[in-house]
Amino acid sequence: MKTSIAVIGGSGLYQLEGAELVERIEVPTPFGLPSELISIVKVGDQNIAFLPRHGKGHRILPTEVPSKANIWALKFLGVEQILSVSAVGSLREEIRPGDFVLCDQLIDRTRNRSLSFFGEGLVGHVPFAEPFCPGMREVIAGILQDGSHPFHQRGTLVTMEGPLFSTKAESHLYRSWNADLIGMTAIPEAKLAREAEICLAIVAMVTDYDCWRETEESVSVEMILKVMSENTKAIQKVIPGIAAALSSRGECSCRSAAAGVFVTDPTLVPYETRRRLWALYGGKYWKGHSL
Repeated sequence: MKTSIAVIGGSGLYQLEGAELVERIEVPTPFGLPSELISIVKVGDQNIAFLPRHGKGHRILPTEVPSKANIWALKFLGVEQILSVSAVGSLREEIRPGDFVLCDQLIDRTRNRSLSFFGEGLVGHVPFAEPFCPGMREVIAGILQDGSHPFHQRGTLVTMEGPLFSTKAESHLYRSWNADLIGMTAIPEAKLAREAEICLAIVAMVTDYDCWRETEESVSVEMILKVMSENTKAIQKVIPGIAAALSSRGECSCRSAAAGVFVTDPTLVPYETRRRLWALYGGKYWKGHSL
């Protein structure tokens, strides 16, 4: 079943409360299987695809999340917009545990992840100055502003490798960079979505103050799960409104992000590489060289 909107859920968000399950789909990809079966659910009047990032039961480490398979599978299903929901730590006093943050910038501190669909005979450089879709952010901000849950309209998110939390030295370093949040999963998800020409926005759900705040005990799994439970209830209430508002959006520059970015002579792109990326681009960037 084709659907244009997807939700990728992070820690604690394994299902959408009040959603009616239409079907669950296994989507094999050239990059293996996604984190979990993709659920097509009816939320209000809107069908959306739902994918738990860490798999059912939270069994996949941040570094092990099969982001290429996840993004490829959603593109294959016709998804044009992804709402990514993620647990994060706060690097700012005014961004409190329990708050939502509509991120606008990213800093990549990962080390062991494959960051691009390109390679293996294809070179391309997609612009990424604004890592999250401005149009999606504007729509989502309008919905969150109308609600009662505290939220911040922008924030810079550092993505670290994990699975260990930060040292105090690292936490203070990120604060000195004017970063606002720390998490483990936005990269490569956001980069791959941009290459795949899918709009993506992140609503970060703050669970803790990381470890920089001397008056606060250091972050723990127990602390995160406690706050996450309340955050999850709150985000479930606004997702139907967000999905409905996103469905009325028109065209967006994110959906042609790969136009003009390829350096490789199209006649020299290997067949297997073109086949692997067919779900992302079809033949539009290799005209005359279809499969």
